[in-house]
Amino acid sequence: MSDTLQTLDTLKAKLDSYRPLPPAVIANLHESLVLQWTYHSNAIEGNTLTLKETKVALEGITVGGKTLREHFEAINHREAILFMEELVQQNAPLNEWGIKQLHQLVLKNIDNANAGRYRQINVLIAGAEHKPVEAVHVPQAMADFIGWYETQAMQLHPVERAARVHGEFVKIHPFVDGNGRTSRLLMNLELMKAGFPAAVLPVQRRLEYYEALDRAHCHDNYAPFLTLIAAVVAESFEPYWWALGVKEDVAKYRGGV
Repeated sequence: MSDTLQTLDTLKAKLDSYRPLPPAVIANLHESLVLQWTYHSNAIEGNTLTLKETKVALEGITVGGKTLREHFEAINHREAILFMEELVQQNAPLNEWGIKQLHQLVLKNIDNANAGRYRQINVLIAGAEHKPVEAVHVPQAMADFIGWYETQAMQLHPVERAARVHGEFVKIHPFVDGNGRTSRLLMNLELMKAGFPAAVLPVQRRLEYYEALDRAHCHDNYAPFLTLIAAVVAESFEPYWWALGVKEDVAKYRGGV
C-alpha cells in the first residue's frame, strides 16, 4: 500500500504543478464532477435516475416516471456537495456539527424529521454481515469517532485517512437513512482538504464496495477497502489530465495503482 500511496502523491504533485488551473477548466470539471458524483452516489443507494436523467433533474426539469424522492435525492446531493466545498475552503476539521449539516441537506424534503438527527432506533444494513451499534450508543460512538479523527487519523496518509473516515462512519451508521451518501461526502471532504481531487465511487463497483466494507467492519481488515479507494482516487485525476491535455504525460506514474 505504501507504493500505491506514493504513486498517488506523485500524481497529486504533477497536478499541483499545473495550478492555478484556468477558470474555464475549473468550471467545466466542476459541472462534470457534480453530475457524476451525484449520479453514482445515488445509484449506489438504489436511485433509478440515469446519468442523463440526473442532469435533467439538476436543471430543474421533472423526469417522467421517476419518483419525487429520486428528484430530491439528486437536487439535495448537489447542495450537499456545494456545502462540503465550503468546508474545504475553510479547511474545517471534521466535527459532529458538519456531519449533521451535510446529512440534513442529503435528506432535505425527503425525511425532515430525521434529517441531521442521530437515529433513535436500531437498524440493520440490508445484505451486510455487520450490525451497526445500538441507537443508545450512537452519541458516544460518534464522540469516539471524532476523538479518533483528531488523534490517530491525523497520523495517516490523507487517502488512507479519507478511506478510514468513510469506513468508520458507515460502521456506526448514525442516521436512519443517508449514511452511505454522507460517508462518501466525508471521504471527499478529507481528500479535497489535502489537495486531492474528489473521488467518485462508480456504481459498477457497488458489490466490491459493499464486500470491502464488510471485510473492514467484521474482520477489521481494511486492506481491500483501501485498495478500492486508492484505485478510485487514481481515476479521479483522469479528467484533469484530459482537460489539461497531458494524459500521455502521466501514464508512467500509474503503474503502482
